[in-house]
Amino acid sequence: MRPGILGAVGAASAWCAPAPAAHVPRLAAALGIDCRLLYRPGVALTFDDGPHPEGTRAVLEALARADARATFFLVGEQVERWPRVAAEIAAAGHEIALHGYKHRNLLRRTPREVARDLDRTLTIIADATGREPRCYRPPYGVFSTGGLLLARRRGWLPLLWSRWGRDWERRATPESIARRATKGLAAGDVVLLHDADHYSSSGSWRKTAAALPSILDAVTALGLPFVTVTDAM
Repeated sequence: MRPGILGAVGAASAWCAPAPAAHVPRLAAALGIDCRLLYRPGVALTFDDGPHPEGTRAVLEALARADARATFFLVGEQVERWPRVAAEIAAAGHEIALHGYKHRNLLRRTPREVARDLDRTLTIIADATGREPRCYRPPYGVFSTGGLLLARRRGWLPLLWSRWGRDWERRATPESIARRATKGLAAGDVVLLHDADHYSSSGSWRKTAAALPSILDAVTALGLPFVTVTDAM
């Protein structure tokens, strides 16, 4: 293989190195990407891809009934569409976090594109909610090396998850979502769910909303508090 090709392969490998971290805990640990809470016992419920005018509000109602706080990873283009819903999340006392302006895989984007995307998102979120996010999760949970370095330079906490409901799948049911999200649940877990169907199967938020009371009950039954991410890191 020619040296130029070898160099290109090596650069591509380095760029993609963090990508499997969501599924390889040892890699996430080696890269300093948190998948669990570090210091405070509790469970962090996290919701990606919103806001959504129906899905987010259904989730907020369920959380309010359980007196539970959560962390919402917002997408900039959706905050532009639904700024009042984003403001409702903040007003209810939940944590606002970054998920990017466009829901696109970081591996296909240059560092400059990622920086512009996230700067735009920060401005949009701040205008809508009055909050400055401190935590970042990339679309699909896939970090590129450039995206991870950018997050660290900006002082954001890069976060993945330790439990998920796979609620974006067409074949998911409220029962399957609750079962997967709570199987082996323990103090320190970060649970990934979605309050929107902008980038997943149509109407998936309805299944998540239907599963949420069971998930909330499971956490309560363990005697664990509901915590936001940065409160426990």
